[in-house]
Formats: sequence, C-alpha cells, structure tokens
Amino acid sequence: MPKFNDEWKVGPHGQLEKLDEGLLTVEGEIRMPLGNFPRRMTVVGLTARRTAIWSVIPLAEPVMREIEALGDPSFLIVPGPGHRLDIRPWKARYPKAKVVCAPGARDSVQKAVKVDATSGIWGDPSVQLETVPGIEGKEVALLVRRESGTTLVVNDLLANVRHAHGIGAHIMARLFGFGVSHPQIPRVGKWMFVKDNKALATAFRRWADEPHLKRIVVSHGDVIANEPGQVLQRVAADLDV
Repeated sequence: MPKFNDEWKVGPHGQLEKLDEGLLTVEGEIRMPLGNFPRRMTVVGLTARRTAIWSVIPLAEPVMREIEALGDPSFLIVPGPGHRLDIRPWKARYPKAKVVCAPGARDSVQKAVKVDATSGIWGDPSVQLETVPGIEGKEVALLVRRESGTTLVVNDLLANVRHAHGIGAHIMARLFGFGVSHPQIPRVGKWMFVKDNKALATAFRRWADEPHLKRIVVSHGDVIANEPGQVLQRVAADLDV
C-alpha cells in the first residue's frame, strides 16, 4: 500500500459518467510498481441533497463541481483496507463528512483518518450498506435502488480490468487475476481475505437474485452491465470448487 496522500493530488482520470439517477462514476489511475492501474470512484445521491462517495479519488475542479452539484459530500466510504490512499485530503476538503468503513477495516482506516461509523448511517432506505460475509468483515458493498433498477457496488471482491492502460498494468491485472478476460475475484484477494467460501458464495447468489439488478460497479475495472446476475452466479459457482 503506498503512503497516504496528505494533499489533493489530481492524477489521470476520465470523465464523470452518469449510470443512473443520482449515480455517478469516474475511473482514475493509481501508480503501482509495474505501472498505473485503474481504480474507480462512485458517487451516490442521497436524500436531502447529500451524497456518499465510494473509494475517493481527488479529481480536477470542473469534475468536482459536477459532483457537488448532485449534493453535499456527506459520507466518505472506505470500502476496504486497501482504499485509504486519498481519504485524508477528502476529509480535509469536506471536514463535516462522516467517514464510513468496513468493520474489519476500521483499525487500518483509522491509521489514516478518524472513522465515524461501520454501518450505513445516512437514513436513506434506497441505499443499503452491508458488510460482505466470508471475508472477516474486511469489505462492504452497496445496493443502490432506483426506479430503473438496482446497482450493486463492490470493492476488491470482484474485478473487471478488461482495458488496462499500458503493458505494466495489463501484466499486473493478468498476474493477480483482476478480470482480464471476464469478471472474477482477484487471486490476491482470494488468498488474503476469503475465509469462508460458502458464506461468500451465498452473498453472491443473494445479490444475483436481487430484483431488477441492472449493473455491478467495481473499484477496479469496467462497470458490469451485461447480465450481472449471471456473472454473480458464475463467480459463486467458482467458490464452490
């Protein structure tokens, strides 16, 4: 894990993409030993003109103004212990925002910034935060329900790096199993975090059965919009082996 950033350092990133009503995402890059690797931030609109920001990335000011137009950044979600890099400058920029993280990641996140909660404290029933089972509480997931369908947001639990930029990123994605040919649980995550395959597979199947599941947003790679339920069922079956 790189050293925490204390300042607002804008790295390479794409345009803000609207996935659904009150649901935005943007892909950036993180410098790694073998080259820049894709990472994704997601912005979720809440009631009372508030937003929850998933896996924060410092962005250029025009893009930040687009995000602020959706609502006040009120909750900063650190979905897993490996996603603390830029939480400090985001908290400095939005000091009133509450920091939310997975319960099993609390000690790691607190090394960077004070944690306010390990559960969804925003009081919006359309946005549900849950601790992922089977991985010792290391990660959380979001279910965002809109009229047009439901979006599942996950972290390192599932990757879909189909379009890595640069040979180094491509090699790293393939080496560590970050979904080069199809969405999958990264090998490194499976080795380090998955402690109960059955519990995790059950969670994948439950999400697959979510009514009107429309897409899966991952923290590394492309949004999964093609038959997301079948993707989850396949990954669950892989855990049964």
